[in-house]
Amino acid sequence: MGFNLHAEGTTDPKEVRNFKIHLIAIVASMSAIAMGYDTSVIGGTMALDSFRRDFDLLNVSKTARDTLQGNIVSTFQAGCFFGALLTFPLAEKIGRKKAIMYSSLIFLAGGTLMTASHGVIGMLIAGRAVAGLGIGAVSLIVPVYIAETSPPSIRGRLVGIFEIASQGGGMCGFWINYAVDRTISRRTQTQWIVPLGLQLLPGILLFFGIMWCPESPRWLAKKDRWEDAEKILIDIRQLPANHEYIQGEMADIRLQVEERSTMRMSKKAQFQKLFAPGTRNRIAIGLLLMACQNLTGVNIITYYSPRIFETLGITGTDTKLFATGFYGIAKTLGMVLFSLYLVEKVGRRNGLIYGAFIGSLPMWFIGGYVMKADPAGAAARGELTRDAAGYVAMVCVYLYGFIYCATWQGITWVYCSEIFPLDIRMLCVAITTADQWLWSFVISRTTPYMITSLGYGTYMFFGSLMVLMGFWAFFFIPETRGLTLEDMDILFSGTMHTAVWQSLKTRRSVKDVLADRRGSDDVQSVKGGQVLDEKHVGLTHIEAVGVSSNDDPAFPKNSRVLSC
Repeated sequence: MGFNLHAEGTTDPKEVRNFKIHLIAIVASMSAIAMGYDTSVIGGTMALDSFRRDFDLLNVSKTARDTLQGNIVSTFQAGCFFGALLTFPLAEKIGRKKAIMYSSLIFLAGGTLMTASHGVIGMLIAGRAVAGLGIGAVSLIVPVYIAETSPPSIRGRLVGIFEIASQGGGMCGFWINYAVDRTISRRTQTQWIVPLGLQLLPGILLFFGIMWCPESPRWLAKKDRWEDAEKILIDIRQLPANHEYIQGEMADIRLQVEERSTMRMSKKAQFQKLFAPGTRNRIAIGLLLMACQNLTGVNIITYYSPRIFETLGITGTDTKLFATGFYGIAKTLGMVLFSLYLVEKVGRRNGLIYGAFIGSLPMWFIGGYVMKADPAGAAARGELTRDAAGYVAMVCVYLYGFIYCATWQGITWVYCSEIFPLDIRMLCVAITTADQWLWSFVISRTTPYMITSLGYGTYMFFGSLMVLMGFWAFFFIPETRGLTLEDMDILFSGTMHTAVWQSLKTRRSVKDVLADRRGSDDVQSVKGGQVLDEKHVGLTHIEAVGVSSNDDPAFPKNSRVLSC
């Protein structure tokens, strides 16, 4: 068998894990580089002397500084919220590929406004809002696009590339701020224009690179473009048309499309389905995952890293930026470990559990150290010596970033991109992505005040929340590793705590639970001619495809035969 980096237990042949499907994910993830860079670079840029001078942040009170920094940072998250929430109709109408292209142009317009702001705070904030609209849109579309084109055995890895790119972009943002602080004179505007202007590069690469990428075959299938869908599937799977894997995947897609889309769902029907059994539990999990991702406290370090290291007694702009750069490296390494190994070997559920409990430990230590030693106060008094506990606290910041990115950062995006039904997938992901940016806005807006007012309590607060998240994941998150997108409807057909508890009690895998549900009365299925009980799987609003079986004693009453 040997060592491998893909999920086991799938029917994927090795040909589907090819170079092309990885390259498609890499190109689409240029959007994540822009997202990670833009979220990370602003904290260090605001710490540059030239920026503080040109935007009137010098010689202001702490309250005024907190307000201005909160406005600059959080406006981007507000734009991302609306970008994610409002884009799903566009991605459903014109396709994933074109929607990504248009979103990249919006981001480029916002990045240009920021770069050309020349000390005008209103123009800078407007640019961050516009850039946020574009980033919010691609943060919605790209994970879904990658999931819809990926084979099950490496779906987590490929969506994880999106997060590697995000953390890699963030790391670049940290180090570029350090580089410009060391090499460009603080007497010129160039010092802060360079880091803001460089965000345009990944946006340009995304716009031109996505032209080469194919459209999602599942979106094409929804639009009844079956021949195009099959051609793209053959191309990205690197298998012949008559291969059983291609035939099986096309049959699964056709079955789900015909189940869900025989009646063209109106927008009202789509929103009503959000509250239907089998969907509302997925929405609840997605919303809580995205909220919890932000409530780990990671953004208090990402957005305000110089301020965080200031509380640990580190003084000097260049020194704080240097320390921040290593935080970016730690996060990127954690994301690489997640994508290449943990997501497909440890799994989604275990990663959330371990990440919450273990990740809370560094937060508790940092909080305890700040409470006992008051390093910021000591630095203000001119006491610049640092004991062993101080160095351990710095290591804990890096350790926390590593653990978080190896678990909660990537798993939430992977999970929310794969669990929702095909016919309302983009709507569901729009809601959960907007939720992510909403909580990111809340955290980024309140963090400066928390750091100033609560001090060490900020770290203990987020550490306590992580412990609670670990218990929630243990009891309510089922494993989805190695399952097809079409299997998710069966997995989530019942209550989650029951499925998770049965798996824990009997030590059975999620595939065994899935097999039980597939054969239960709740979901009746027969390959070749799909028999579906309308009462249990929520198909009361779907018209028959093929023949009605109400008058045929061979089939259950109120069932439909769906052709494959």
